[in-house]
Amino acid sequence: MSFNALVVKRDDDKKTHAAVESLELDQLPDGDVVVAVEYSTVNYKDGLCIGPGGGLVRNYPHVPGIDFAGTVESSSDERYQPGDKVVLTGWRVGEAHWGGYSQKARVSADWLVPLAEGLSTEEAMAVGTAGLTAMLAINALEAHGLQPGDKPVLVTGAAGGVGSVATSLLSTLGYSVAAVTGRAEAADYLTGLGATEIVMRDTINETVKRPLESESWAGCVDAVGGDMLARVLGQMQYGASVAAVGLAGGAHLPATVIPFLLRGVNLLGIDSVMQPYANRVKAWERIASTLPKEPLNAMITKATLADLPQLGKDILAGQVRGRVVIDVNA
Repeated sequence: MSFNALVVKRDDDKKTHAAVESLELDQLPDGDVVVAVEYSTVNYKDGLCIGPGGGLVRNYPHVPGIDFAGTVESSSDERYQPGDKVVLTGWRVGEAHWGGYSQKARVSADWLVPLAEGLSTEEAMAVGTAGLTAMLAINALEAHGLQPGDKPVLVTGAAGGVGSVATSLLSTLGYSVAAVTGRAEAADYLTGLGATEIVMRDTINETVKRPLESESWAGCVDAVGGDMLARVLGQMQYGASVAAVGLAGGAHLPATVIPFLLRGVNLLGIDSVMQPYANRVKAWERIASTLPKEPLNAMITKATLADLPQLGKDILAGQVRGRVVIDVNA
C-alpha cells in the first residue's frame, strides 16, 4: 500500500529539490519497527536537510524529519506491539536515516520511547526534539544546584523552539525567567509563556569586553552560542551553570576562563541526539506532568507535508516562532 512522504533529491549540479511523493513500504530503510506516523515537527536541522543538506544528509533521495510520533504498525522487537503509541527523537534519524516527514517510518526499536502518559501524539510533537532538549537542559541545571527562588534564569533565543518550551517549563516550575529575543513583537508571546522579563538581543549580543560583570542570572538555557554565550558567562552568579543547547549565533566562543576560575561557573553541554533511553523517558515523563496545555497550544502552528519546502527556508532564516506541528496525513 502506497503512502506519502516528503522526498529530497539532488541533481547532477548538487542542487536539492523537495516534493511530496508516493512511496511503497519496501522503499523504507531497514528497521525493527514500522510506525504509522501521525505528527512530526520542524527543527533547524530539518531546514538544513530539506534544503542544502548542510553536511547532514549522506545519501539521496532522502526523507527528512528528525522526530515523529505515531502508532506501531508492526514490530519484530518484543518491546513494541502493534497499537503502541511511540515517539522518536534523535539518533540521526532524518539526517543519516530516513525520518518523520512520511506517513510511515521503519526504524530501530532502540530509537523509540513509549509516548508518555498524559500526552497525545500531537502534543508530543508540539514539544518535539526542541522541548525534550529544553527539559534535558533544565534537569542538568537543577542537578548542578539551580532551584526556584533565586535570581532569574536567562533563556536565549527564547522565541525559538527550545527557548519557547524552556520558558514555559521554567515558569511552571517556579522560576523567574528572563527571555532574550531580537524581535520586539515577540514580547507578548514570551510573557504569555511565563517570562517575567524581556531582554532585547542587541543589549547582550556582543563580544566580551570585561571577563566579569554583575552577577545577574541564576542559570541559563542558551540556544545561541557565539558572542552571546561568551557575554552571558561573565554575568552568571557564583557557582551558576549555563546549559548550551544550540549555536544559532555561531560555533565560536570568544570567551576567557575567568568566569570558570573566579566564579565557579559551569558550562554544560546538552546533547539530545544520542541521549540514553532512561534519560529520555525521565525527561518525557516530566514534560507530560509539568508543561501546561494552554501555553503549549499558544506555541503551535500547524502545517502539512506540502508546506515543508517553504518552512525549511523559513526556519533557516529565523522566521519560525515557537513550534510547527506537521500533520503528515493532512
